[in-house]
Amino acid sequence: MFMGIEYSKDSEESYRQLADQLQLLLNGEKNRIANLSNASALLSNFLERTNWTGFYLLEDNELVLGPFQGLPACIRIPIGRGVCGTAAKNRETLVVEDVNAFEGHIACDSASQSEIVIPLVKNDELIGVLDVDSPEIGRFSEADRKGMEQFVEVLLRHL
Repeated sequence: MFMGIEYSKDSEESYRQLADQLQLLLNGEKNRIANLSNASALLSNFLERTNWTGFYLLEDNELVLGPFQGLPACIRIPIGRGVCGTAAKNRETLVVEDVNAFEGHIACDSASQSEIVIPLVKNDELIGVLDVDSPEIGRFSEADRKGMEQFVEVLLRHL
């Protein structure tokens, strides 16, 4: 049975605790969908002031909606389009302070104002992206970027 923990007030330490918790949660499970589902649920419950947390997976050179927490979302995103497609194409994390200022932003949820997208790359192969949206402009910090990249590193061991 899963039990929540009280995270540290220190952002770096709390993300380390989150990564450790993810490792314990996924340990021994090989099913990709199950692991992505639990990862999105864990991260969604950890993060405050967010409205969408989930994954898009690479399929036939486009990103296809995977496990997520939040309102229904866009199903397919071409590589190179929007925040997710751009992060996937460049294989680098994108932190967008104001999605309305991002040229080509794809608005799946009109409440989203800022976004962070972390590519999932394993053995030099793009698997997909982790996408997190917030209804607040400027929600995601450098600490969030580092912490979510650490989270993804743990996740990739189980995909």
